[in-house]
Order: sequence, then structure tokens, then C-alpha cells
Amino acid sequence: MNPEDAFSLDDKVILVTGATGSFGRAFVRRVLSRYRPRKLIVYSRDELKQFEMARSFPESRYPCLRYFIGDVRDATRLHRALSGVDVVVHAAALKQVPACEYNPLEAIKTNILGAANIIDAAIDCRVARVIALSTDKAANPINLYGATKLCSDKLFTASNHYSGGARTSFSVVRYGNVVGSRGSVVPFFLQKAHEGVVPITDPRMTRFWITLEQGVDFVLSSLARMAGGEVFVPKLPSMNVLDLAKALIPDCRIEVVGIRPGEKLHEVMVPEDDARHTLEFSDHFEILPTTADWRSTMAASKGGLPCPDGFIYSSDRNHDWLSVAQLLEMVRPQADRQEA
Repeated sequence: MNPEDAFSLDDKVILVTGATGSFGRAFVRRVLSRYRPRKLIVYSRDELKQFEMARSFPESRYPCLRYFIGDVRDATRLHRALSGVDVVVHAAALKQVPACEYNPLEAIKTNILGAANIIDAAIDCRVARVIALSTDKAANPINLYGATKLCSDKLFTASNHYSGGARTSFSVVRYGNVVGSRGSVVPFFLQKAHEGVVPITDPRMTRFWITLEQGVDFVLSSLARMAGGEVFVPKLPSMNVLDLAKALIPDCRIEVVGIRPGEKLHEVMVPEDDARHTLEFSDHFEILPTTADWRSTMAASKGGLPCPDGFIYSSDRNHDWLSVAQLLEMVRPQADRQEA
């Protein structure tokens, strides 16, 4: 049975942090098309983005929508915003690697302390389910952004103990590069195409690849199946960055510029040390909490297969690779939008 069949967002009050971003807008669009929520709250700090989003999703057409100005750093505002909320999807973050390296305390305030504020407010307001978006960069992090998101992940998964007798459950979703999101490689390549030269960091570089719509659907399915404490990781195809450049802009000259500080050659979403307490399912992995009693209880009830010793889920060791035709099929809608 599809887990979403057992859990519906109909008549729920949902709050999405960072809802004016790429994921947030896509999530709102999907929820409005699939469910009938009692209230859907767009929570973000940028009034201009909310104004622009409200033109695409006007309250006159979508009376369940609410637009709240607020920052996850503001604990008081979060407590007010989460009053009466059933479900929280936490997508707000500072995620640009160079910006986080140059402004480390700002990244910590938003990505770590903001996560703590979400947790406290959700428990105090008796929110039923909270699911937080993570990143592949949180697995064996080598930059500050990844380190803050790993810390955030640990806070959310541990909060199932912290909540005590409260009814709130917390889980995390982790996935790789999103086609068409802000700062992704597709619009960058298309921009460079006009110059005739495309910079590639390393011809060996590989990445997991997911569309925005697939990311939203995975969050929805994870929200439905979560018990609390899991890190959900989808099974995704890999692609070579050089193949992507050649497929997208075949007439441009490729220039190898070297790996940038804080960048990995390959993505890892389930490190070897985490694989020891990870279950494999047909379409995803679940990294279980490390607390022994939780691990044994959840493993017995979920039905997945334990990952073997030495297992690593990384983009270079993947069994599923995108062909040039498949790459073009995935990136063409984004390319068309860029050219329009």
C-alpha cells in the first residue's frame, strides 16, 4: 500500500518554512493540487518573495493559504506561527557553500539554532509531525554548510526523545542535486553557453540527480511513513557532470578548472558508518536512530533489509546511471524555462 493512502493532509494545518524557495513553491503547488488542507501557511522572511508567490497562489483562489513573515531564528514568532499546526515541513536554510564559509555564524544561527527553535516550538505547540529537509553534504561533511546540516539532522532525530510525553514526531529527508533549483548546475551551464566555454571542476565528478517534483513526492511519502527518528534517503540515478555538460551544450568548449574548496568529487548519502543502522527498501533507505532500543524496535516493525557490512551509498558506486538521452529528458524543461 502507498503510505500516502494511510496518511492524508486533508483538513490538516500545515506550515512550510522557507516556503518561497524552489522546494517550498513546488511543495505548496503539489499539496494544493492533491489535498484539501484546512490551512497551508507560507512562512519565510522575504516580503518581496511572498508578494510574488501570492500573485501565483492568490488567497482569493486558494483560501486555505496564509502568508506569515517570520524567521526561524525568531523563537517567539515561531511559537505564535505554530499554534494549532498539525504538520511542519522545514525547508528554510542558508545553503550556499561559499556564503556559509564566509559567514559561519550566520549559517549556525539559521541552520542549527533555527532548527532548535523549530523543535522547541513544535513540541510546545503539540505539532504532530515535523519533517526537515537535509542534504547529501551532511553525510561526512567537509564544509560548514554540511556540518550545520548534520548538526540539524542530529537535533531533529534526537528530539523524539527530547519531546518526552508530547505527541510530536521528528524525521529528516536527505537527497542530492535538484534539477532546476536555485543555484543548480543547469542554469549555470546555460548561462555559460553564451560565452562558448563551460568550466568543469573535474571530469570524474559524479552527482545524484532528482527533479523538484520527485523531491516533493519523496517528502510527502516520507511524511506519511515516518515513525520518528529516521533519515529518509531516496534511491536516485547518478550522472557524470561532464556528460551533463556535453548533453546540454554540446557545441561549447570544456575547461577543467579544478575542484573548489568545500566540494566533493562524489556525493555520499549513506556513509559506511551510518549503513550499520540503515534499512534498505525497494525505493529508498532509512537511517535509523542510533539509540539501541529504538534501532531494534523500528527494524523489527519496518520490514526493510539491513545494509551489508561496508556498504556506502555514493554517486560513484551507484548501479543506476542516467544516459545522455535521460539527462536531456530531465533537464530540457529547465532549459526551456531559461531560454524563454
